[in-house]
Amino acid sequence: MAKHPTLLEQFRSFYFQNNPKNMEQAIKYFCVFGGMGWSVDVDVPLEELIESKVLNNYRYIHADITKITESDRHSHLLLSGIAMGDRRTHSALKKARISRTDGEYALENLFKRGMLEAEHSLESPPNLDDNIDEKLNFTKPFMRFWFAFVSPYFKGIRDGDYKESKESFANRQQEFFELTFTKLAMEVMKKSFKDDPIVEIGSYWDRNTEIEILAKTKSGKIVAGICKNSNSKAKKTELTKLKEQCNKAELTADINVVISKNGFSNELKSLKGTELRLFSLKNFKILVEDLDEKDFIECTTKRY
Repeated sequence: MAKHPTLLEQFRSFYFQNNPKNMEQAIKYFCVFGGMGWSVDVDVPLEELIESKVLNNYRYIHADITKITESDRHSHLLLSGIAMGDRRTHSALKKARISRTDGEYALENLFKRGMLEAEHSLESPPNLDDNIDEKLNFTKPFMRFWFAFVSPYFKGIRDGDYKESKESFANRQQEFFELTFTKLAMEVMKKSFKDDPIVEIGSYWDRNTEIEILAKTKSGKIVAGICKNSNSKAKKTELTKLKEQCNKAELTADINVVISKNGFSNELKSLKGTELRLFSLKNFKILVEDLDEKDFIECTTKRY
């Protein structure tokens, strides 16, 4: 096993260890508890688990996390800025209200300590003069959850008042789940393009637009994708939006992909073909095929 397991390796371990009832439940609980190796009772509502396993154990978990961050204030502010924003370096520094110099020093340490990884736009922007920031990813989903919904409200949580933390999670959880859903969707695509395998995959962004998923196949085809992680079906408007994003980026996709948690409208399904592929939650099952004990990543932290 690699020193820092990939998101897919973490997800497979989480799935094997906790045996969720369905893929939607697996992704939601993984977004909160993923990467820590903790056993999670998926029969307990997520909000109750967060209170019992995380908020009630704030002091102990906080103490363990500060061993990694060395209790550095700039690091904590920056990590919350990344967790709550669009993950671009400039945006995170702005949210954290710290200087570029202090931020870059903190980032260097967080990279060294394995808390963060840098992600770059898969393609260069049309205007090469544009200086496009990298994006910053947490290596473990739980750390992203902690710095989004726990660390910013530490004063209340420390004193036993969970109101602000709970309200923030209730209001933003759908938005929070989207990134991990998209990252796992990329893994689904990598495993599903068998006739013409994907050799490179990521995201695209510039000053004017963003494409959630951009990939290249072995034969040189460009694949563009969009995700809809909501309770409504994806409609043709999702495909229209994806094509508009590609036009703004001056990219022409050979294959468009729409990934939807809750299926597709009949109109969109009727367009499915060689130039449009549709993936729903049932396709995510490909991520957890042939699970066995070798997929389990042993917990190296305290079990809360």
